[in-house]
Amino acid sequence: MNRINQKLHEDKKLLSIYFTAGYPSLNDTVGVIENLEKNGVDMIEIGLPFSDPLADGPTIQASSTQSLKNGMTSKILFEQLADIRKIVTIPLIIMGYLNPMMQYGIEAFCAKCQEVGIDGLIIPDMPVDVYHNEYQAIFEKYGLINVFLITPQTSEDRIRFIDSISNGFIYMVSSAGTTGAKSSFGNTQADYFDRIGAMKLKNPQIVGFGISNRETFNQATSKAKGAIIGSAFIKHLTQNGTDAIAAFVSSIR
Repeated sequence: MNRINQKLHEDKKLLSIYFTAGYPSLNDTVGVIENLEKNGVDMIEIGLPFSDPLADGPTIQASSTQSLKNGMTSKILFEQLADIRKIVTIPLIIMGYLNPMMQYGIEAFCAKCQEVGIDGLIIPDMPVDVYHNEYQAIFEKYGLINVFLITPQTSEDRIRFIDSISNGFIYMVSSAGTTGAKSSFGNTQADYFDRIGAMKLKNPQIVGFGISNRETFNQATSKAKGAIIGSAFIKHLTQNGTDAIAAFVSSIR
């Protein structure tokens, strides 16, 4: 069983952390991953930086820009992750855009993910139909879970189609717009979470975008299996460095 599925079966609310590979410094990637696992994070999303990150807010965009300046590439990321499974056991997911993966070669990228121990991919600009028609067989060949995003504007028909071709979790974007931390969620988000919950989807949902503190984590996980924190963690890294990861995780739960 894929490590993501194993984790989803655990009787707990899951904390997933996103960070940008090669940030703050090029060689921080493995240390950040190791530190996050040591401090009780359940899953990690490793951001593959891209020069035109359409779904990312200013904090993640800035970290991607710095990572690219540091020299991060797909090739270097895979080199950094070559021995990651000797030290880390929790699920690892690469989140990135389609262009760098296509430049690397979709099948070659998936094969490399399997080789280093990546469990899944999140590709915000991958059209669902393109995945289903062109790439799903490749992902399955290499044991990778593809995670799709839904938003408050996603139609029920599209959500049910995504659910039907998914075999892990659904990334439930908390609100329309780009990534970024919020201090709390309002009634609009609560109604959206309730509406998705009432659909009784076969794949659990994990909420992302806007999770920044214990309050928003608890609000999100009261309606979903888990929550993803990205911008708030990257801000913490920027301000406090990699030695303060434990303090951040403990502030969430």
